[in-house]
Amino acid sequence: MKAYEVGTQKGIESLRQADRPEPSAGPGQVVVRIKANSINYRDVMVLNGWYGPTKPETLVPLSDGAGEVIVVGDGVTRVKAGDRVAIGFFSRWVDGPWGPQYFGSDLGGGADGTLAEMGVFPADALVKLPDAWSFEDGACLPCAGVTAWNAIVEAGKAKAGDTVLLIGTGGVSIFGVQIAKALNLKAVITSSSDDKLARALKLGATAGVNYKTNADWPKAVVEATAGKGANVVVETAGPGNLEKSFAAAAFNGTIGLIGGFEQAKGAINTMGLVGKNLNLRGITVGSRKMMEDLLATMVNSNQKPVIDKVVDFKDAGEAYRHMLGQTHLGKIVIKQ
Repeated sequence: MKAYEVGTQKGIESLRQADRPEPSAGPGQVVVRIKANSINYRDVMVLNGWYGPTKPETLVPLSDGAGEVIVVGDGVTRVKAGDRVAIGFFSRWVDGPWGPQYFGSDLGGGADGTLAEMGVFPADALVKLPDAWSFEDGACLPCAGVTAWNAIVEAGKAKAGDTVLLIGTGGVSIFGVQIAKALNLKAVITSSSDDKLARALKLGATAGVNYKTNADWPKAVVEATAGKGANVVVETAGPGNLEKSFAAAAFNGTIGLIGGFEQAKGAINTMGLVGKNLNLRGITVGSRKMMEDLLATMVNSNQKPVIDKVVDFKDAGEAYRHMLGQTHLGKIVIKQ
C-alpha cells in the first residue's frame, strides 16, 4: 500500500511517499481503508521538527482520517466490516479525564497517523459516520472539531446566551462558530481579513473584529458584547496573545489555551488573569466521547464541517502549503 512518511522533518520537502505491507488487525483492532484526511497546523509543526522531539523518519503523518472498516480483529463487536468511520485523535482516550496513560496514542505524533491507504487502529478509537456525511466531512472532526468542543463545552462549560471569542478563522475557530450556533451561544471571531469575517458571519458568528486594522481589538470585543467580554476564549494564537485574551474576556470567564505558535516576548502580565478571576485551561484535543457528542450536535443542528479546499492524495504536500499560506477558512482535506 501507499503511505506517506515524515522523513527528516526539515520542512514540507521532507514529506515522502513509501510502499508498505498492508496492515493486519490484532485482537481489539481493525483495519480501515482510509478515504479522506484533513490537515491541522500541528501536522506542519511535526514536518518542520517543531513539535517535541524528532520523530522516527518512518512515522506516518496526520491525526485526522475517515474511511471504511475492512478487517476486524478478535473480540471486536462495536464495529464491523463495511462501517464508515472517523478515527479519534488519541486512539486510547475513549472517555473520562485526560491522563498520562494516553501519551503516545496521538496519531501522527506518538503513533502512526492516517496519511496512508490503510491503517490499523484500536476499534475503540472509531466513531461511526451518519449516512448523510461524506468521508471528507468525517475526516474534519478528530482534531480541530474535538478541540473546539472541549474548549467551549467541556472545559468552558458554556451555557445558552454566553459569548465565545474565537481567534482567527482556522479549523478550530470555524468549528467554534458552528458549535456556538448549535448551542445558542454568541460567537465573536477575529481575523486580519474582512472577507473572512464576512464569511464567518454568514456561518453564524454574531460579530467580527479585524485585529489588523484595529490595534485595540480586545476593546472592540468588549464593546461587541455590551461591555461584558467573552465568557469563553478559544485561544489558538498562543502564549504571546494571552494578555489580549485576558483583556477581551468576561469576569470569571475561561480561556482555553490551544496554540503554542505565538510565543510570549518576555514575561506575561497576569494582572488581567487575576483581576478578572479568570480560569486559564490547557486543551489537549479530546476523547472519543467528545467526538461522538460533537457529531451528534452537528447532525441535530443540520450542520457539516466547513471545507476550504480538497486535494488529491498524490498531491498531499499541497495541503501543507495551503495551510502555511494562511488563506484558508475552515478545513483543508486530502481525498483518497
